[in-house]
Amino acid sequence: MQPLAVVGNVNVDMILGPAAPWPVPGSEVIVPHDELRVGGSAANSAQAWLALGADFQFVANTGSDLFGRWMRDQLAPHAEAWPVAAGASTVSVGITHPNGERTFFTTAGHLAALTWEQVRDGLDWERLASGWLLLCGAFLTTSLTAEYDALFAKARAHGVRVALDTGWPPTGWNGDVRREAFGWAAQVDALLVNEVEAAALTERDDPAPDDLARLLRPGGIAVIKRGAQGAEALGPGGRARCAAPAVEVVDSVGAGDVFNAAFLHALARDTELEEAVALGVRTASLAVSTHPRRYLPSP
Repeated sequence: MQPLAVVGNVNVDMILGPAAPWPVPGSEVIVPHDELRVGGSAANSAQAWLALGADFQFVANTGSDLFGRWMRDQLAPHAEAWPVAAGASTVSVGITHPNGERTFFTTAGHLAALTWEQVRDGLDWERLASGWLLLCGAFLTTSLTAEYDALFAKARAHGVRVALDTGWPPTGWNGDVRREAFGWAAQVDALLVNEVEAAALTERDDPAPDDLARLLRPGGIAVIKRGAQGAEALGPGGRARCAAPAVEVVDSVGAGDVFNAAFLHALARDTELEEAVALGVRTASLAVSTHPRRYLPSP
């Protein structure tokens, strides 16, 4: 199996819901579900890899507060050498809604303090050679993002393929943000975005993987995650599409991150594109419909 690594955002997630309609200011709403857990796109993908039995590297950071110590404990041994940023850890409160959508309230916290030098020195590049590096939280890890060109160059020098999940920019998809994302896309080997992000990037109401593939370096893989409708991809191995099974959603937070992990885990085992997409969809569907969250079917 080819080696795997993930780099990016790890934060505290407080998940509450479902809530509807949106509460009136000054009121109190009782919801049936709550969970405090280590979250963020990078952590969500790492948790899925752990459940899938993958061996992987993981570089992120935390704040210097109690939450930071808790997150490092939860993600040990991967987090033992992580840098610690002075100050509070990033906290994200996710409000889920009955239709499967969610709203996040997130503090800036520690994420912007993660640097390229910390990532460069935190990865064993020789061991990662010929493998996949998943980048998450690009619009939150701003110090690292500013040095993405150096990261991409280092990856290419070691034969490491880079997969990018951009996430949603807090400022929205304005012209400058889109141009920045185009610059990243042109240097990655796989772009993994949901349909809303794909529409914003391509400025198309109903984007297809073909629209994203034009943004990538030659031989790149374009993936659009469509939630309850499954996912589709276009790459050197052809075109793939997989519908999602009908499930009762318990908690949709991190569904795309779980897809990313399962999809790349399959590619790292030289699985064909169609089966990699199917594994990503099946794994994410199970994860969002179980509590406590599961990633593999019960024996």
